[in-house]
Amino acid sequence: MYGGVVVKGSVNSNSTSLAVCFSRAQKGRKQKQLSSSIDFSNTNCQLLSSSSSCMPHRTSCFGLRLDSFSMGTELTRSSLFRSRPIVKALASGGGGVGDVEEGRPIKSVEDANYVVPPQQQQGKASTGTVFPFVGVACLGATLFGYHLGVVNGSLEYLAKDLGIVENTALQGWIVSTLLAGATVGSFTGGTLADKFGRTRTFQLDAIPLTIGALLCATAQSVQTMIIGRLLAGIGIGISSAIVPLYISEISPTEIRGALGSINQLFICIGILLALVAGLPLAGNPIWWRTMFGISAVPAVLLALGMAFSPESPRWLFQQGKFSEAEKSIKTLNGKERVADVMTDLTVGSQGSAEPEAGWFDLFSSRYWKVVSVGVALFFFQQMAGINAVVYYSTAVFRSAGIASDVAASALVGASNVFGTTIASSLMDRQGRKSLLITSFFGMAASMLLLSLSFTWKALAPYSGTLAVLGTVCYVLSFSLGAGPVPALLLPEIFASRIRAKAVALSLGMHWAANFVIGLYFLSFVNRFGISSVYLGFSGICLSAVVYIAANVVETKGRSLEEIERALNPTI
Repeated sequence: MYGGVVVKGSVNSNSTSLAVCFSRAQKGRKQKQLSSSIDFSNTNCQLLSSSSSCMPHRTSCFGLRLDSFSMGTELTRSSLFRSRPIVKALASGGGGVGDVEEGRPIKSVEDANYVVPPQQQQGKASTGTVFPFVGVACLGATLFGYHLGVVNGSLEYLAKDLGIVENTALQGWIVSTLLAGATVGSFTGGTLADKFGRTRTFQLDAIPLTIGALLCATAQSVQTMIIGRLLAGIGIGISSAIVPLYISEISPTEIRGALGSINQLFICIGILLALVAGLPLAGNPIWWRTMFGISAVPAVLLALGMAFSPESPRWLFQQGKFSEAEKSIKTLNGKERVADVMTDLTVGSQGSAEPEAGWFDLFSSRYWKVVSVGVALFFFQQMAGINAVVYYSTAVFRSAGIASDVAASALVGASNVFGTTIASSLMDRQGRKSLLITSFFGMAASMLLLSLSFTWKALAPYSGTLAVLGTVCYVLSFSLGAGPVPALLLPEIFASRIRAKAVALSLGMHWAANFVIGLYFLSFVNRFGISSVYLGFSGICLSAVVYIAANVVETKGRSLEEIERALNPTI
């Protein structure tokens, strides 16, 4: 476990002179220290002198980019949050904001010269108060999953009610319009969150989610239904961007990894709730309206809950609202951690000297390889057919002769939740790459089984059972790797200066591929047959295995620099 890091200094308008003491305490060993004098001038940091009795047993990087280092070692900002040492800043003459004007946005290193009051003491994070706010945010993830899955059982009944039973093209548009809206929402969610803050963006997000749900529930025409689905799609697209962002920014370091996978878990729960909500349809054909209408309730609760939730300390700090950031940290982590988190934010902002990349930079030789990996992972994730299963499993089970088709779909949803829960415990033990390969291989085998169950005459008596078994195995395989891993892998492989735009581009591919599957799946089934379509999905899964084996690097236990060099040796 890393020991304390003490930063002492004075602040002026030109530079900040700091004396930094890095220490690492290890069980059974004496404490080792390295003392250095660092001068911050503009956005560059140079080590002026160094004296040490001995180097730490293991090199730690603390978020400062040192352009020159007397020992020839370059530290990069991206390593700061890998080890997360405790940082404490002490001002010689009391505490305060130094020469930073309260409320002025952080745009440069000089703007980030925040000095933590000396009376604040370090301590362990109080994680208990974080969970209610994570729970409120996860209402957005639940609605994400619910709106994806709600058409599964209801499509047949709403098609009869709206008079489009024979028009599979319009049915496809009802499904895929949600995804078109989500594409727009995913690109705008980050911009809204940066402009208005995370909690306010959640409240804005509740507007299209609520209106869209009510329009779908009361629709008397296909046009109204499509508009409602479009608005709901914009809402879930925004949620897909801000839910993981907010959770990561309010979570204490000690449990950030565990909470990082909770977003995917609640998406799966939302899908399961949508499938369970469809159970009364057999006895009540107009129940589909209730299924859409009830989703307005959690949307309203999301807006109300965010009115009482703390804003992201990181966003408040970036806006220069230091007092509000301290209050937010106190609410989330306890007053004993205010100094630690505020100085982490300060050091992190001082370490960022390289400007944010533009869109065209993503396609440069320096970044394209790593960006293409993120885009490809989401392409394979969606083109492997997962949402064809989510949207249409009830119809497929019905064609296989299963009487309780909606109940069978609910079983599929339960397997999704179960698999995602298991995946969260395997992520750091098995590694990301191995989980992805195993997951896609299992999906390929399951789709092959499904394809054979519809065409092999010897299996005809068991086609219903095999259809359910193959679908459950497919979804379980997906939830163990192909589902949760890409979203967790992206922050690890994208450098900080390209992260926002690279994630947006990858999510754009996610929603575009999802849109294509939702729009054309039924048409492809009618033209080529369900067996051929599932065989095609199996082939895509095998292609994903080959691609991942050749291009994805294992990130478990590796620094961000090692990952970047592995993906692009020319850097």
